[in-house]
Amino acid sequence: MTEILVLFYSRKGATAELARQICRGIEAVPQAQARLRTVPPLTTVVEPPQAPVPNDGPPYATVEDLIQCDGLVLGSPTRFGNMAAPLKHFIDGTSALWVSGAMAGKPAAVFTSTQTMHGGQESTLITMMLPLLHHGMYIVGLPYTEAALTHTQTGGSPYGASHVAGQSAQPRLSEDERTLAQLLGRRVAELAVKLAASKK
Repeated sequence: MTEILVLFYSRKGATAELARQICRGIEAVPQAQARLRTVPPLTTVVEPPQAPVPNDGPPYATVEDLIQCDGLVLGSPTRFGNMAAPLKHFIDGTSALWVSGAMAGKPAAVFTSTQTMHGGQESTLITMMLPLLHHGMYIVGLPYTEAALTHTQTGGSPYGASHVAGQSAQPRLSEDERTLAQLLGRRVAELAVKLAASKK
């Protein structure tokens, strides 16, 4: 099976819900499966190390997850137009993979969630792509041939899937946001399957 790592950080659940929709898209592709992982929060005080598995939700990611995956979909809430610190901290620890070229030639995509429509979604998506480009990954976006991208009144971008949370206490993705998230997962999985087949 071709395995796609869906790696995200989420505080209020919206980015996690996007991640679940992306997994659905991945698993709709024959010969593809999703591996869902998160990263621990960062703290400004010294605390005991985090347990390897959180109390709820998916396990914490390891560098081995990145090595073993055939593709990567990276997600974070927007923090001043950039990815959240916990996810960046994890990515900043992958320099050994950069040196070895372990991620080169794998497809990758990005997704995000913001509180407001103009809260920095597109700059977050673009800045999340930069370390993936340094790793030599193939960046996958969303095409305008997908109708949901043209008529969405909520999240969605050619740079990746997104969600506008608004004032809702519970994450509620719009139909277009769900559609685009699933499409993004499917596109990464389809490319990963084709690349794997070409190496046989």
